[in-house]
Amino acid sequence: MKLLALALLLAAGPGLAAECRDTSFEGASYTICEVQAGEDLRLFHSGPDGAYGSFKNVDDALAAEGKALGFAMNAGMYHRDLAPVGLYVEDGVEVSDIVTSDGPGNFGLLPNGVFCIGETFRVIESRTFKKTKPECRYATQSGPMLVIGGKLHPKLLAGSDSTYVRNGVGVSADGKRAVFAISNEAVNFHAFARLFRDELGLEDALYFDGNISRLYAPSLARHDGGFPMGPMVGTVVPKG
Repeated sequence: MKLLALALLLAAGPGLAAECRDTSFEGASYTICEVQAGEDLRLFHSGPDGAYGSFKNVDDALAAEGKALGFAMNAGMYHRDLAPVGLYVEDGVEVSDIVTSDGPGNFGLLPNGVFCIGETFRVIESRTFKKTKPECRYATQSGPMLVIGGKLHPKLLAGSDSTYVRNGVGVSADGKRAVFAISNEAVNFHAFARLFRDELGLEDALYFDGNISRLYAPSLARHDGGFPMGPMVGTVVPKG
């Protein structure tokens, strides 16, 4: 009985990799990857030789520890030299400071926000983050917010003709689930935000990027390539 109980406990515990699946919402195709609190979810940017730039380079670095990427996607905007735009915290070390002023582009379309990985997951509006200074082992800032307390960002337009492949993250109210989504076709902000709120039932969600959006999901035999990326987010699992 004790062995059975242990087996059931292990089966119910955090999975070795995010659960990824393809889905559709209002006629558009998306891929969703869900991570539970307790899984080894990290942000990745640089190693000894500089910015990783690709999922493969991160996976190669983890292999030296006997580990591998379980899933990954790009996780925030970056400058030409791949340096993060806005706040970026990796393994408790603040690499770049938070930016709370408005400005051009999607990042400056306030309110923007921070995805925080601590004991649980949170998506927090940037100015609130700066005031409250929550503890985050990993954090990345991006913008705009997509869903804020169950309401869509007020500047997102239902009829917008600005469409791109887009990716982002939403978190459950209890902070125990982080749900990552990437569109598999061009969609506007409004449709992407409603995916998180209306289809996934998440009250807070943050946009990561568009056009360069990429996903690494071995369980779906998917490894998106392309030019070098800045910040990436992913789960770490034992190397099979």
